[in-house]
Amino acid sequence: MSIQIRSARTSDVKQIRSIIDTFAAPGKMLEKETVTLFESVQEFVVAVDGDQVVGCGALHVLWEDLAEVRTVAVKEDFHGKGVGHQIIEAIVTKAHEVGVKRIFCLTFQTEFFGKHGFEEIKGTPVEPDVYKELLRSYDAGVAEFLDLESVKPNTLGNTRMLKIL
Repeated sequence: MSIQIRSARTSDVKQIRSIIDTFAAPGKMLEKETVTLFESVQEFVVAVDGDQVVGCGALHVLWEDLAEVRTVAVKEDFHGKGVGHQIIEAIVTKAHEVGVKRIFCLTFQTEFFGKHGFEEIKGTPVEPDVYKELLRSYDAGVAEFLDLESVKPNTLGNTRMLKIL
């Protein structure tokens, strides 16, 4: 097994979709529309074993110093082999490159993210003027970060976590 981490390509979207579907069906992660995956492909990194995409994850910038880690998933037969760790490392590197100082995630996998320096948060750790600006976003991830009631029916049981870089 020789896992490589690289930026995702449009040709990877079908395999990314397949991995997400594996976890979304039993409710272990939020579903993503295929069109959304194509629209955000530049945010994704993938773990590949030869030509096979075996894992994925994305970094979505929310504000000047804040981004969200999204859609981290690894094929089940690659669990426990450090693939998820490599994906998170690549996402953190991307965050540093774009100047982000904090990364947020909404997850059921609190132990995994905790091992990578994420801590559970309550409330919204942004200034009131930034909060007001973020309310203007149509992005569901921003609503999740702000802990808005409108997204709670879709995210019940998830934990909001933050990592300071």
